[in-house]
Amino acid sequence: MNIAYWIVAGLLALFYFYAGAMKVIRSRDQLRPMMAWVDRMPLPVVRALGTVEILGATGLVLPPLTGIIASLAPAAAIGFVCLQIGAVAVHLTGDDRRITLNLALLATAAVTIWLATGL
Repeated sequence: MNIAYWIVAGLLALFYFYAGAMKVIRSRDQLRPMMAWVDRMPLPVVRALGTVEILGATGLVLPPLTGIIASLAPAAAIGFVCLQIGAVAVHLTGDDRRITLNLALLATAAVTIWLATGL
C-alpha cells in the first residue's frame, strides 16, 4: 500500500504542482490555450487557485515523507476532490464541456484518500 500511495500521490502532486505554478506565473493570454475558463475568472482568483494547488501538492508529499502530521495527506487529497467537483461545475456552466481530465483527477484523488488511510 505504501508504494502504491507514493506512486499515485507523487503523480498527482507533480500534476498539481505544475498546474498551480502555471496559474501563478503565467499571464491570462498564456493560460488561455490550456484553460479556456480563465477568461471567466478574475486573475487574482486564478492566482489563488494556483497557490492552493501548490500547497495541496506539498501536503500530499511532505507530511508522509517527514512523518510530521501525516493526517494532512488525506486532507490534501480531500481538498483535491472538492477542487475537482468545483472544476467540473465551472466547466459545465460555461461553454467548455471537456471534463474528462477533471473526472480522472477526481478519481485519482479519491484513490489517494483511500491509500493515505493505510499510511
